[in-house]
Amino acid sequence: MKFAVSIHGTRGDVEPCAAVGLELQRRGHEVQMAVPPNLVGFVRSAGLPSAIGYGPDSQKQLQGDVFERPDALTAASPADWVRLGNPLKALKKARAAATRGWSEMSDALVSIADGADLIVTGTAYQEIAANVAEFRGLPLAEVHYFPVRANNQLLPVRLPQPLVNGAYAMGEWMHWRLLKPAESEQRRTLGLPPATTRPVARIVGAGTLEIQAYDKIFFPGLADEWGARRPLVGAMTLQLPTEVDDEVTAWIEAGTPPIYFGFGSMPVNSPAESMRMISDVCAELGERALVCAGFSDFHDAAAADHVKVVDSVNHAAVFPSCRAVVHHGGAGTIAAGMRAGVPTLVLWVAAEQPLWGKQIERLGIGTTRRSSASSRDSLLADLRAVLSPQIAERARLLAGQMTPAASSVTAAADLFELTARNRR
Repeated sequence: MKFAVSIHGTRGDVEPCAAVGLELQRRGHEVQMAVPPNLVGFVRSAGLPSAIGYGPDSQKQLQGDVFERPDALTAASPADWVRLGNPLKALKKARAAATRGWSEMSDALVSIADGADLIVTGTAYQEIAANVAEFRGLPLAEVHYFPVRANNQLLPVRLPQPLVNGAYAMGEWMHWRLLKPAESEQRRTLGLPPATTRPVARIVGAGTLEIQAYDKIFFPGLADEWGARRPLVGAMTLQLPTEVDDEVTAWIEAGTPPIYFGFGSMPVNSPAESMRMISDVCAELGERALVCAGFSDFHDAAAADHVKVVDSVNHAAVFPSCRAVVHHGGAGTIAAGMRAGVPTLVLWVAAEQPLWGKQIERLGIGTTRRSSASSRDSLLADLRAVLSPQIAERARLLAGQMTPAASSVTAAADLFELTARNRR
């Protein structure tokens, strides 16, 4: 069979689908992936050589000054939005950012979906994939990295389901209004009739398989509420080795277990200041620090003897040897820390990251704080709390309740095969 996979976002969004793509390819299927241009090389090097560019450069999107403010990624309070100025101007910029490259993405997906049995996508630009699936007459499947559909599990109090559904529907409708000009143009180009309902309603109404790439332990009761159409399979990862694995392992073994610090694809405004804070706090605690630079330039910041800086690490290999992990709260990194059985401090930046931080607190295996609100004193206090024997023991015990990465990938591949086969 043939699977057309269009996934946009950071490496944390793309890697899980690449892992499933490799498994499907191993089973003898054809897998064509469309990913952000900055991640094409990564996907090809992982073993999917036919990957093509899809949409804007996702790293530039993160680093871009969408709202002409240095902290645009963390705009969350009413005061933040007031500082955006003219709301119509802000809306225009938001629409331009959300729909940039829409027609080109549609053309690319139409091309790779030719002869396919199933289209797979994520929540970013899911509207494009849904319209192409309708045009090609193909089933659609999605991969979600946190609970994005209406549910009663994330609220502090249980509300009547009609009220919950209505609130989610309103949010989905407002998002559709932002995208509607671009989506309407796409449908006209494809020869599809004008849409009369919001895209999410169409996607859900079509019986779309929506794989939940996270574990049940984070949201007790969610699997029962959603049923088989939204199976919780666990986090999926390639667990790829890096060039510095041996070097990092040797450094870890030469001293006490370090505290890991990494922020994934999230930009760090002042690497030098962050490095000083990490170094000073770890020195006071008598701990070593392993800093994963990611896309930020930590290398020019002076590092003390108890601090090691690397570009990337294999989370699955390194995390079990750490005392704790400190990161932005991406779904994949959260799962890696949980599987390793180590405490977690989430310093979140944006999007769903605060949600994962709250789950870490609820499970009693760490704590969370907004990254921009973090200081030397707060980091010192947070790490002292996270490194307590009680949290370390609970993290170790809960690791056994996580789904192994290989099992998650296998489960997702099985479901994709079944969906594609049923189409025939």
